[in-house]
Amino acid sequence: MAGMFGFKIITQYEKGIVFRWGRALPGVREPGLIWLNPFTDRLRKVNMQIIVAAVPSQEAITRDNVTLRVDAVVYYRVVDALKAVINVQDYTFAVSQVAQTSLRSVIGQSDMDQLLSERDKINAHLKEVIDAPTEEPWGVRVERVEVKDVSLPESMKRSMSRQAEAERERRARIITADGEFQASQKLSDAAMIMSETPAALQLRLLQTVVEVAAEKNSTLVLPFPVELLRFLDGATPETAKSPTSVPRRPMPKPVSLDEALAALPDIAPPPEPPELPEIDDVPSLEGLEDSAGPDRADQQADD
Repeated sequence: MAGMFGFKIITQYEKGIVFRWGRALPGVREPGLIWLNPFTDRLRKVNMQIIVAAVPSQEAITRDNVTLRVDAVVYYRVVDALKAVINVQDYTFAVSQVAQTSLRSVIGQSDMDQLLSERDKINAHLKEVIDAPTEEPWGVRVERVEVKDVSLPESMKRSMSRQAEAERERRARIITADGEFQASQKLSDAAMIMSETPAALQLRLLQTVVEVAAEKNSTLVLPFPVELLRFLDGATPETAKSPTSVPRRPMPKPVSLDEALAALPDIAPPPEPPELPEIDDVPSLEGLEDSAGPDRADQQADD
């Protein structure tokens, strides 16, 4: 009914832009009841509330060549209703596209460790990148940008878990070594104190006996006087302490090759072999055959 007579209502979170014959009138209509000419004027309401827009998950490669999927949330609002209506067709869609492209650009300029550990710096950088092309020309101000989640590939997750395990192992070894070092220092100080006061060592031995006896076991501990060991150590001669020690022989003086050859004993030459006697009368084979001939003939006759 109010619209028929040219009355319009603008709510508290809105502002109105009036168009007359297609031209925007100067000024912005504030919330409340206003009157417009129903034949020549048209009202365009602009929401001035903060708008929350989810940026779809974007896959990009970081500066250290790691493929990631990152999604974010953008909080923005209109600060100039006239620019938001005239300068851009659909400022909500435009802000969404700028946020997606800016998110991929920021991922490419950052390392994986920065995306995981320095979220505040990444969010501030994203806000500056998205707010630059939207506030002045479109009248839209980006209030805040938050990176929701960073999805890592499975291989990178396994590598990071191994790295974390190795780091924890390194810290555990350092702590153990530090504890042993401190314990050795304390034991050294205690040994110095006990060496100065032998009664302290005797009290420590008695305390050890009491601790062993309190466990209800069958172990019998007999403390041996340390002074007796020191007395025996002082009474033992040096030769008895090291029975296996052998006196070293002095090293021979180096000599030259000619001196070594001259020191060798003279070797007599080997004796000559004896001369063999010459044999002149050697029976011939013909004579041997003639002498054996009759006997062989008689043997054949007998056969």
